[in-house]
Amino acid sequence: MSAEIIIVLLVILFLLVSLYREWLWPPVIFFISVVVLTLSGIITPQEALGGFANDQVAVIVILLILSEIIRHSSLVDKMFDAIFSGANSVNSFLWRMMGYVSISSAFFNNTPLVAMMMPYVHSWSNKNGISPSRLLIPLSYAAILGGCMTLVGTSTNLIVNGMAIEAGLEGLNIFDFIYVGAPMLFVGFLYLLFFGKKLLPDTKDMVEDFVQSSREYLIEAKVNSDSPLINKSIMEAKLRHLKGLFLVEIVRGDKLITPVSPHEVLQAGDGLIFTGVTSAISDLEKPAMGLSLPKPTEAKDTGMNIIELVISHNSRLIGSKIQDSDFRGKYDGSILAVHRNRENLSGKIGEIEIRAGDVLLALIGPDFYKRVAEVQAFYVISKEQETTDIKPWKLAIMIGGIVGAVVLQAIGVFPLFYSLFSLLGIVLVMDMIPFTIIRKGFDFNLVILLAFGLAFGKAMSNSGAATFLAEGILVLGEPLGFAGLIAGIFLITNLLSSYITNKAAVAILFPISIKIAATMGFDIQPFILVVCYGAAASFITPIGYQTNLMVYGPGGYTFKDFFRVGLPLTILYMIVCVVILTYMYK
Repeated sequence: MSAEIIIVLLVILFLLVSLYREWLWPPVIFFISVVVLTLSGIITPQEALGGFANDQVAVIVILLILSEIIRHSSLVDKMFDAIFSGANSVNSFLWRMMGYVSISSAFFNNTPLVAMMMPYVHSWSNKNGISPSRLLIPLSYAAILGGCMTLVGTSTNLIVNGMAIEAGLEGLNIFDFIYVGAPMLFVGFLYLLFFGKKLLPDTKDMVEDFVQSSREYLIEAKVNSDSPLINKSIMEAKLRHLKGLFLVEIVRGDKLITPVSPHEVLQAGDGLIFTGVTSAISDLEKPAMGLSLPKPTEAKDTGMNIIELVISHNSRLIGSKIQDSDFRGKYDGSILAVHRNRENLSGKIGEIEIRAGDVLLALIGPDFYKRVAEVQAFYVISKEQETTDIKPWKLAIMIGGIVGAVVLQAIGVFPLFYSLFSLLGIVLVMDMIPFTIIRKGFDFNLVILLAFGLAFGKAMSNSGAATFLAEGILVLGEPLGFAGLIAGIFLITNLLSSYITNKAAVAILFPISIKIAATMGFDIQPFILVVCYGAAASFITPIGYQTNLMVYGPGGYTFKDFFRVGLPLTILYMIVCVVILTYMYK
């Protein structure tokens, strides 16, 4: 092994371990990796930054922006009402939801689609007395299955296509994926409708569970007339640093003060409502506090406006403690509780470190929705989104433009980038929606991951690491022939995608896969496609795919739930993929 191969292998090890252990924010991990590869001379500065000018990355960004506009349209709610009219059972709602989401995700990015559907699923579940956990995994899986049918259905397919073009290969056509994707969509539907749904848990809705169990961690205390805290601010009274307790609101006569500012001045007779564990009330009982004996209370008795948020996979809140997030100042809300892996994290809430997929139960003020209109830090799932009234003819032009761009690319008339770039210009000229909403669709964190993923793939080729690893895989897989190699690449890509990220998985496996095809003299296209399928068809963990992570907390799921439901589906996908690719290309 050369020194360059050793460096690349060490960087791969760093990438895998740090992503799995969540040591750093994923874009930072990729950035460090690319810096090391650049300083060691394995890739040039131009190659390190070339991904930012890649047209496939631009296509992903444009599709995200267009999807964001559609998501905020008031016509979406009307469309949902029409699709789900008369759906009064789990089965009827399930097949309609999966049908709509899978077909739509073949042409629009599946992350905004799931974000758009989650509040509706949540609302329908509450109205019909059904746990959201019965529907949210099928929602995510339907989006994944549909996205695997076309080039534009998932960012993974587009970035692999970008890698192929960067490697001097012929790019993929938009419907090259459908030969495996469409049969697998049918198989996946049958599995989820008749078998998978029986494996889903039946857990309580998070907000309902909070209200029902709020006596465990909602505590009310009253400021006595002789309390030394009177005329002191919350900060001066040291009520912001109580161990295991957090002040969420003040009841002052008929007035409810929430969220509570650190500068709010206490008055005699104020009712102070804390969230925390009842065992921590000893701090409130000290005579020096001048508070009456606290009593447990219930959320429904206080009139709290509690909503449910799920932390997005690329949120800037990830890794920060709640007390350092300035959630109150930024979003006009107070965090009541954090749910992770079907557990409520109690204790001192401010000390909890936020992770992707966490569900936050928040008490919100009147300005909350205005302030979160353009943030990507989390998704609000217990309330349907605020919509914008876009004129139908404008929306028709945009949707028609997307369909037209797909058709023009499919028949080889016009490249997808030029069509979508032109369409985005038209959308901006027509002033369809406030620019802040369009800006929200620009996911800079995703762009960093994609661009540096391309650079990492270049380093694999330049260093010879791709050849080295391909030769090692061939020693084991060559006796199994074409089908065995396809199955092996699918499994390795899928496992990496499931436990780190699909962006890292394709960056590592794509150069290896095409090198195996070239060495064995096989058609390269199926070896490109199988990397796409293996990375995108990520069902067995919540962390491997962003839509799984989005439904993980709100559904009250555990890792075991995803593995139990997703493993048979993954095996089915691998079988269908291997059989069809072998039949078509061998």
